Amino acid sequence: MEHDGQLQLYAAVAVRLKEAHAKVRALQVPEGVRMALTRKLLVITAAAKHDLAGAARRLERFTEDLDEGRFPEEER
Repeated sequence: MEHDGQLQLYAAVAVRLKEAHAKVRALQVPEGVRMALTRKLLVITAAAKHDLAGAARRLERFTEDLDEGRFPEEER
């Protein structure tokens, strides 16, 4: 049964990551900010391979920040 829960969480995180990437691509922000946001998503994706629940929490915080307009500083 626990395996089914993990699969459902994995599927949910995958869908949310895809949505987050689409949101980042659609943002009207400088390219450096977009790169920083994309890098954060890649880190979350990598974390999901080792700590799915932790990655889900990080993705939730990332999405909240994105929705509230809190972006990282532009990369140079």
